Amino acid sequence: MSKANIDFAQHNSGATWRLGYFLLFAVLVASGLYVAFVAGPAYRATTQQQLAQAVADEDRGFCERFGMRAGTSEFRTCSEHLAIIRQNQADRDRGAEAGIL
Repeated sequence: MSKANIDFAQHNSGATWRLGYFLLFAVLVASGLYVAFVAGPAYRATTQQQLAQAVADEDRGFCERFGMRAGTSEFRTCSEHLAIIRQNQADRDRGAEAGIL
């Protein structure tokens, strides 16, 4: 093989690696953009719905344990008080995280 052929093969090999890295980078960027703008918001919405359902199930279980059936005014009052308790705990957690408490 002549020196020109060897130099061309080595140069071509380097270009192939650069192209491979560029394509990998492009795929990673495209995946990141997909997650950020398409899948991310849908995932957050699904997670929020699941959290709301879990909280409602916990409220129902807790209040019904003490004889307050769903749909009654006592159940509504119990759920409201549990929401206040959850909010107070969230406020305490945020305060502790910020170093206030």
